[in-house]
Amino acid sequence: MNAVVETNEWSAANQRGLMSELTGLQRLLRSEPNEPEGATPETTSPALDALCLRFRLSGFERRFVLLCAGMELDGDFAARCAASPGSGGNPWPSFGLALAALPEAHWDALASRAALRHWRLIHTIGNGPLVASRLQIDERILFFLTGVAQLDERLVSLVEPVREAAEIPASQETLLAEVTEAWRSASTARRALPALQLCGADLSAKRALAAVLASRLTIALFRLPVSILPTNLAELENLHRLWEREAILQNAALLLECDRAEGGDAARELAIARWIELTGTPLLISTREPRRDLERPLMTIEVPKPTRAEQRLAWEQAMGETARTWNGQLDHLISQFDFSTTAIRTTAAGLLGEDSEANLWEACRLQARPRLQDLAQRIAANSTWADIVLPASQMATLQTIAQHLRQRTRVYDEWGFAEQSNRGLGLSALFAGPSGTGKTMAAEILANELRLDLFRIDLSAVVSKYIGETEKNLRRVFDAAEEGGAVLLFDEADALFGKRTEVKDSHDRYANVEISYLLQRMEAYRGLAILTTNMKEALDPAFLRRLRFVVQFPFPDQTQRAEIWRRIFPAKTPTNELDLNALSRLSIAGGNIRNIALHAAFAAADANESVRMPHLLCAARLEYEKLEKPLTEAELGGWR
Repeated sequence: MNAVVETNEWSAANQRGLMSELTGLQRLLRSEPNEPEGATPETTSPALDALCLRFRLSGFERRFVLLCAGMELDGDFAARCAASPGSGGNPWPSFGLALAALPEAHWDALASRAALRHWRLIHTIGNGPLVASRLQIDERILFFLTGVAQLDERLVSLVEPVREAAEIPASQETLLAEVTEAWRSASTARRALPALQLCGADLSAKRALAAVLASRLTIALFRLPVSILPTNLAELENLHRLWEREAILQNAALLLECDRAEGGDAARELAIARWIELTGTPLLISTREPRRDLERPLMTIEVPKPTRAEQRLAWEQAMGETARTWNGQLDHLISQFDFSTTAIRTTAAGLLGEDSEANLWEACRLQARPRLQDLAQRIAANSTWADIVLPASQMATLQTIAQHLRQRTRVYDEWGFAEQSNRGLGLSALFAGPSGTGKTMAAEILANELRLDLFRIDLSAVVSKYIGETEKNLRRVFDAAEEGGAVLLFDEADALFGKRTEVKDSHDRYANVEISYLLQRMEAYRGLAILTTNMKEALDPAFLRRLRFVVQFPFPDQTQRAEIWRRIFPAKTPTNELDLNALSRLSIAGGNIRNIALHAAFAAADANESVRMPHLLCAARLEYEKLEKPLTEAELGGWR
């Protein structure tokens, strides 16, 4: 209530001051040049005082702005302008009128770099001589003078106010204190403010830090995603001038969000650099990696995710009493999902009363999913251990991978392995074997077992011929996946891995750098990262040694094929007199068996029959034709 009263009192005082100053200006317009009558108003406008202070306007420039404002606020101003010396009878403000009628006139106020025109406080209408041209106050400036708080309409689609009540974890308080002191010191010493470069993978954490900084410095904060910046430099500088003026008017800072700009074209990068270098008002830059080669003072800060203890506290605060009933389930949640405090609050609020641990786990998966969906293909993981047929050794290895995923928090954190060394804590695996032998299904089973998302990344699409682009593509994938610890399945590893040959040029050398980067990220990734290949023998043993698990998926023998055929049809599928022994003679992998079973099911359904051997024979012929492989007598036997 007090704030409303103060606002109303300020508005009334500003209105009285503005009218008093306009009355004094009208007396000047009626007087002879340089006559002092009416030069000092009874009261002044707080808004006009603030405008003059912020843009360092002289007394003449102040009266000139008031002259242009009078045309919009007083219906009699046009006639008074026409009757004033220097107006040439024109019923509008002009430089000629101002120079003739206003005291302390100076010609340099007309310069394009002087405040009136540089900051576009006024605009020239028409193409006549500058002295006689009609001048008009900018609409945003008029609103400011009358106490109307609104963003310049030309910036509405460009910048967005950051209004959320931000919180930061205790571990970031030291960073905040350093940044706050750096800006306060520069402001006190009247030095150029350094741009604050906030680095890290978590955009919401950087946005929260920026919001708290702005709150403590009592300045407004706006955010600008660089994806909407114009790449035409003339348009860019026009918008930048408007923003700089707005930042001065509102005492505001800008958070320039460059996080999704990596790998952009040269024109976009030039526009970003130009915007940063032009900005003199408070500027924060949100970026994954430090941006270099910028011609301005920079202060670079790495913004980490909250610690696990801070995440636990955030969950407890967000979930209230419910969180205390989960016992060890909350630790399990935190070990899997590496969320910022903002993401934790958003996820908890989205439960809408469904606060069971199972519902919260699913809500976390949904919260973490969108960033990765733009970069990879999500696979619905519905397969179970009952769906796969492999030799006992391979099954045991897959079960061991599942054990590592389930128990990594206990072993790494509670038992101290993470304190001893941070190297090699990621779960990395290679699944090698011919197509259709169950590599993707095994990944589905592991994801389903642990209630995790599974994403497939085609490495042949990620690898780029341009130096540095492959690492950028991989970094985006891993950074997006870190939040939810999804299972990552990198298909077509042969596109990147291969026997290293003698390094003959920079591209050969850089290919090895790309491989090392992928392995480094796999070793550090908090979830499970799987590489698949059809040609294990083509991989360099030096690379294989850096993977924790290597699982060879063999071509199934006849006994295994019989078992696959026994499991291939869902329980609801009607079948009749299927000969598993005859079917097992088909020398094909499990993926082909599934295709044949599916073709046969459609044929039987269309004939309104149960699935029988003739349907499977037709389907087998179709699959063999696709494989360009003859269906031999040994495989058919007596089956016709």
